[in-house]
Amino acid sequence: MHGPGDTRFFDWFAPLYDLVMPSAEAGRLATALDRASRPVERVVDIGGGSGRATLALDVPERVVFDLSAGMLARARRRGLDCVRGDARALPFADDSVDAVTVVDAFHHMPGQRTVVEEVYRVLAPGGVFAVREFNPETIRGRGLVLAERAIGFGSTFATPRDLTELLDGAGFDADVLDTGFEYTVVAKKRESH
Repeated sequence: MHGPGDTRFFDWFAPLYDLVMPSAEAGRLATALDRASRPVERVVDIGGGSGRATLALDVPERVVFDLSAGMLARARRRGLDCVRGDARALPFADDSVDAVTVVDAFHHMPGQRTVVEEVYRVLAPGGVFAVREFNPETIRGRGLVLAERAIGFGSTFATPRDLTELLDGAGFDADVLDTGFEYTVVAKKRESH
């Protein structure tokens, strides 16, 4: 394990990250955010790293939230607002965020149930939590699981069904938007909670 959420590796890898990772799919993120039943003006991208997914969000206020100082330095150079911290203790007020995203990073977060509970707390009613993640049930996904274990990551991959059940269990209404090597789950916070 490289540290909480594999942080030390990403501090080291930050200069190369954007060279090897594809850009985020803006269309899939937009589709997920469209599921909100409130205007989406403030989005927090947890595990947002270098800001590659945050840049794809077309909203007035975008915040990159990550534990890796190296990755956040890259996001700041892109002109993005950044907050450093652990997703198990989000430093945002209750019901203060319209949407939360996590792209290709949820599997690196320890205490995933706690992360989900924190996201639920900070989301305003009618807001959405959009998760773009790798599917460990696919051939490429199984390969990624093995590769991350081989280099010592403490990753916990969830299938689309497992993630949906986790989100529903926390009080969200969750749906799988698409599947494949990567999949998208969007979870809406009920308007009366």
